[in-house]
Amino acid sequence: MATTAEPKNKFPKITEEGLDDLRRRIGVKIENTVEPWNYEATRDAIRHYAHGIGDDNPLWCDPEYAAKTRYGSIVALPSFLFTTSRIISGYCGGLSGVHAMWAGADWTWHKPVLRGDTISAVASLKDLVEHQTKFAGRSFQQIYHVDFYNQHGDHVAGADSWVFRTDRDEARERGTKYTEARGRVEPFTQEQLDEFYEIYDQEEARGAIPRYFEDVNVGDKLPPMMKGPMTVTGFICYAQGWGGLYIRANKLAYKMQKAHPGLGIRNRFNVPDCPERVHWDEAFALEVGAPGAYDYGPERCSWLTHHMTDWIGDDGFLHKSNCQIRRHNPDGDAMILTGEVTRKFVENGKSYVEVAQKATTHRGELSAFGTSVAQLPSKG
Repeated sequence: MATTAEPKNKFPKITEEGLDDLRRRIGVKIENTVEPWNYEATRDAIRHYAHGIGDDNPLWCDPEYAAKTRYGSIVALPSFLFTTSRIISGYCGGLSGVHAMWAGADWTWHKPVLRGDTISAVASLKDLVEHQTKFAGRSFQQIYHVDFYNQHGDHVAGADSWVFRTDRDEARERGTKYTEARGRVEPFTQEQLDEFYEIYDQEEARGAIPRYFEDVNVGDKLPPMMKGPMTVTGFICYAQGWGGLYIRANKLAYKMQKAHPGLGIRNRFNVPDCPERVHWDEAFALEVGAPGAYDYGPERCSWLTHHMTDWIGDDGFLHKSNCQIRRHNPDGDAMILTGEVTRKFVENGKSYVEVAQKATTHRGELSAFGTSVAQLPSKG
C-alpha cells in the first residue's frame, strides 16, 4: 500500500511581500491591540507574577511588610510590566504563521508601580533588521517600542523588545545550533541537586537594610542566584503569572484563530492549537528546531531583574536593564545568575551603580546576559 510522504515544508515561509508589509508599519502607533493579562497592579496580580519567577520578596508579596517601607504599600516588581502589554512580551504582527522567538528587551523605569495603579501602554514597530543565524539561517529581528503610563498619566517606564522571526522548516532541517542537544536527557545526580539547593538556601533579599552607594566598589560580585533545574511545571508557573500570548480556551481560542488564520498550528488530532505550546509540548518544540520544551524569554529577563532587586534592597530603585537571550533553556537545564559591578556614577544628583550580569547553564553555556543600572541611597 502506497504511503504519502510527509511534506518537507510544513510551515509558512518568510516572504518579501510579508517583509514589505512589516516595513510599512514602522513608526505607526499600534491600535486595537489584544488586551493585556493585567490592566491593574492588584495584590494578587503582583504576587502571582513574582511567584511565577520564583521571587518571594515581601516588598511585592507581604502587605504588612510593605506598609513599613518608604512606599507604604506593596510595590510591583519591575518586570511585572510584562503582564500589562502583549506587545512588549512578544505578540507581533505580520508574517502570518512564521515562528517568533522573543529574544531580549531594553528597559528604563522612571517611577515605581504601586498596588492599585492602572497601567496603559502605547506601542509601535521600531525597526526590522535582517540576520544570519545558526538556528534558522536567514531571520529577521522585529523590534517594538512600548511606553507605559499610570492612571495619573505619569510615564512609569519605556522599553524596546524584540523577537526573531524564523523559518520553522529551516530550523528543523538545516539549523545547526541544537544539532547535538535536541531531545537530550541528562539525569542529575543527587550531589548535583544538592549543590543547586545550597545556592537556593543562601539566597536572600536585601530588604530593609540599605545598600549605600558609598559601600559598593567596582569589581564587587553579586551573590549567585539559582533558577531551575528547568521543568515544564516551572514554565507553566510563569505563564500563570504572565498570562502568555496566545493561551486561550474553547470559544476564545476559536475566535482568536478565526481572526488570525495563520496562528493555529495543527496538533496530532488535526486541531489548530497555539504556537506557544513549544513551552510544554516537547514533540512540537522539536518540530520547530528547538532542543525541547523550553522557558519563556521574558521569564529569563525577569530573572536578571530579580537578581538585581534582591541585591539593591527596598531603598534601591532599578532604573535600567538590558537583557539579550542567546539560547533556549529546555527542561532539564539548570541556570546560575552572576553579576559584577562595573561602574559607579552620579547623574543629576542621583547615585547609580552599573552591573554586568550573566545567566549560565550548568554546562557552562551562556544563556543570557545583560547590563543593569540601579539607583542606590547615598550616605551624603
